Amino acid sequence: MGEAAPDGGEINLRKGMHVSTVAQEAPAGPESLIDTVLAADTERTVLLERAETATAPDEIADIHNRLVDIDAQSAPSRAARILAGLGFDEASQASSCASLSGGWRMRVALAATLFSRPDVLLLDEPTNHLDLEAALWLESHLASWQGTLVVISHDRTLLNSVVDEIIHLEGAKLTRYSGGYDRFERTRREKQELDSKLRSKQLAERRRIEGFIERFRYKATKARQAQSRIKMLERMEPIATVIEDRTVAFHFPNPDPLSPPLITLEEAAIGYEDGIPVLRGLDLRIDMDDRIGLLGANGNGKSTLVKLIADRLKPMAGKLRKSSKLKVGYFAQHQADELHISESAYQHAARAMPMSTESQVRAHLGRFGFSGDKADTKTANLSGGEKARLLFALMSLEKPHIMLLDEPTNHLDVDAREALVQALSEYDGAVVLVSHDAHLIELVCDRLWLVTDGTCASFDGDLTDYRKRLAEDRRERRRDSRGSSNENSKRDRKAERRARAAERAETAEIRKEIRKQEELMETLHGMRADLESRLADPEVYDGPTTRLMELQVELGDIKTRLVTAEEEWLALSETLESN
Repeated sequence: MGEAAPDGGEINLRKGMHVSTVAQEAPAGPESLIDTVLAADTERTVLLERAETATAPDEIADIHNRLVDIDAQSAPSRAARILAGLGFDEASQASSCASLSGGWRMRVALAATLFSRPDVLLLDEPTNHLDLEAALWLESHLASWQGTLVVISHDRTLLNSVVDEIIHLEGAKLTRYSGGYDRFERTRREKQELDSKLRSKQLAERRRIEGFIERFRYKATKARQAQSRIKMLERMEPIATVIEDRTVAFHFPNPDPLSPPLITLEEAAIGYEDGIPVLRGLDLRIDMDDRIGLLGANGNGKSTLVKLIADRLKPMAGKLRKSSKLKVGYFAQHQADELHISESAYQHAARAMPMSTESQVRAHLGRFGFSGDKADTKTANLSGGEKARLLFALMSLEKPHIMLLDEPTNHLDVDAREALVQALSEYDGAVVLVSHDAHLIELVCDRLWLVTDGTCASFDGDLTDYRKRLAEDRRERRRDSRGSSNENSKRDRKAERRARAAERAETAEIRKEIRKQEELMETLHGMRADLESRLADPEVYDGPTTRLMELQVELGDIKTRLVTAEEEWLALSETLESN
């Protein structure tokens, strides 16, 4: 970007190359969204202005030829498609940027950058201000990007589908890997294992050479060989110690069991002080073993529904029933602003745990990576990810039966997100999740609720089905915008949607059973690996024979169960494919 100078070496950019990134300051003027995005193509803007004043025939011809070359005629429809993909309907595209909140303005800034089609596009955490729907659209858009793309992101799904190389910064060095994030992680792990083996061999060789030197340094017949080996030691480049720079894992305390259901909603409506319901006709139920992901564009009411469950809002109509012993944990990103920046994590937790001893408070914070001096660090000096973990720690103080997580990953890096997945998989209570991170939803949630058209209902399908639905909706809107308003075609499309919904409903139970078998197989594989590891330990064979036989019988039983589960999974998969 040219905003910083190198301390050494050179950076050479091809002359005339257009490098662009999302503006730090979001547009906030009176201009409409569509005009703001169109203005990002400065060449088109200048050419159109010159076309208004040019009089010389040659100049007019050059201007119009260039407008054709850059496809200026299709610019408005291209800008509208980008804005639509980022969540702006036709009406909002005509409104002014000044009427938008900060997050939505950043979407306009992103749209403007994408529209300008630079030779090199630089994006820093582009999905942070997006909902899941816009993040999925951006993923698709960037996957077909024609120029060079450099992206910094903690969104694993984006990095797997958009990039074909990873450059990893570690120890003040850059290392280049081919492939997406999953391949990078696998290759790096293999390299670390190899480096660890090579380092062990090198240390053994160093000890052997040092032993030779010590033995023969002062013997005349061996002095020359000893000197040769000293030089060999000096030339031996040390192989770096493998240091796992991983984010600390954390753990949510498990709640006491409660009889189902935890929460039921019957014909409930919710809204704010203006008296207009945001959502109505809510008939929902949440049990202890539920893992629910909320789908739907920003502004449809996902956070409003979460606030109702968290008791931050009361129902305007209908009934909300909860267990009298229910404890609810609520995480929302804005809560970071409510932390006292002059206080430490320990002071926050101690105030919330007045009846606990210091060791109990520190033990709880330790579950979330705040051990030793880190627990006494002022909140002002914590990173965004550390503040998020502090909020997790405070949220789970009372061992909640249900955790409501509204965009919990905005400031978490890739490793911290994986730690969150692991913590949620070990947690025994219910989870309701709102997130733009498709990877997190896919690994954590086994049920999806769609918040749209003023209500919330179960979505029969997985995220792959939801992606297809979003793509179909976008194609339908484009057809409508081109004037395809024929009533018959509209009825046909509605019939198609109903048919697809019916198909998803028919296969929903099969999909659920497939997921259950996959979870069972994963558990059994882990149990088998553990038993095989224990049976590989020579000490087992020195102990009682009965214990050895028990382990072998247990391993045989697990192998049998694994074969049965795999056969069941195959049968269900074939049934699903035949439908």
